[in-house]
Amino acid sequence: MHQGTDIRFADKTTVDTGLAGLTAGTIVLTLDGELPVEHLSPGDRVITRDTGVAVLREIKVETATVAPVRIKAGSLGHTRPDTDVIVAPGARVHIRDWRAEALYGQPQANVPAHRLIDREFISELPAAQMTVYSLVFDHSHIIYADGLEIFTA
Repeated sequence: MHQGTDIRFADKTTVDTGLAGLTAGTIVLTLDGELPVEHLSPGDRVITRDTGVAVLREIKVETATVAPVRIKAGSLGHTRPDTDVIVAPGARVHIRDWRAEALYGQPQANVPAHRLIDREFISELPAAQMTVYSLVFDHSHIIYADGLEIFTA
């Protein structure tokens, strides 16, 4: 279950701004290689920044109307991410640069993607029906997805 904010439009469309997770096609780094998130299954061993490897326990799949966030290749540092990436607005991106200092006064932080929007390199896309995959482990981890470090709760 996520804690998000729903925005209602005049045409009765509801857009979820807090949905966190990875969109279909996002490549996740595992011990078996790079795999699209939709091909992962419980028991897969996912490479993490904090512990090296974590066993995937569950994948929660949710379909909702969201305004996803596009993060352009290289916008978070040299080759970070390595390609343009589209994530749910609530996906928490692990940042280790001036943005963490500016937003949180810390050298690193897990920041919801929608908080990083600058309208040039990181932008909000039009609302659309999307399937979002949330990876569940025994503990929170930072995983590698399309060259980004993503916090999983």
